[in-house]
Amino acid sequence: MDNSPPPPSALNNFRILYLVTQLVGITIIILVSCWIGIHLNGLGWSSRPSIQFNWHPLLMSVGMIFLYGNSILIYRGFRYARKKPLKITHATIHGAAFIFTVVALVAVFDSHNLAKPNPIPNMYTLHSWVGLSAVILFSLQYVFGFAAYLFPGVREQLRASYMPVHVFFGVAGFVMAIAAALLGLLEKAIFSVKDYSALPPQAVLINTIGMLYIVYGGLVVFLVTERQYKRHPLPEDVMLLTHSASVGST
Repeated sequence: MDNSPPPPSALNNFRILYLVTQLVGITIIILVSCWIGIHLNGLGWSSRPSIQFNWHPLLMSVGMIFLYGNSILIYRGFRYARKKPLKITHATIHGAAFIFTVVALVAVFDSHNLAKPNPIPNMYTLHSWVGLSAVILFSLQYVFGFAAYLFPGVREQLRASYMPVHVFFGVAGFVMAIAAALLGLLEKAIFSVKDYSALPPQAVLINTIGMLYIVYGGLVVFLVTERQYKRHPLPEDVMLLTHSASVGST
């Protein structure tokens, strides 16, 4: 296996793509906020269930898209930081994404259950099935990742053997979240946009957000899977691993 650091040209390309990824993610949040403010009557809570739903696309875009993607990229984006602070930051961003996601789920279920004159059925669309699967996978990743990499006393060999599983299902959960977001946009457009086929302004905005979801997801997956952009251990990381191994063998 080649453990040599990436060439400077690769790192320059990474920095450019990483910056573009952040700009796309921020643009998504801005456009979703504009969509909600201009076309969906803003935000409200349980006293106004018809617009309480609007928290769902906003918080899911922040949590399961933007923060999730940044959590995945944290090790490559801050490659010269020590590994332990990166682990804590990775877990913290995941935790924030989880909180946003829980509130988003409460909002959508409340908006359905409190709808007047009749409640709206829950969990019957493909969007809801894919979305809940992504949330469950994300939650399991968080629990198992915390236990493996932040819980003291876990052997380094076990952490190393679990790492490919953790990486694979982390990326898989993110891809599922992107798919769920696209399905949710399409569902909302079909249900609420009159003359969708005529591409009124709201339809154009929804389609643009969907395309940016794809661009953001593609960039995150590329940056996290491209071998040239892999973070290589710092000298202090190697010393820490050596120390842990020697302690575990005593």
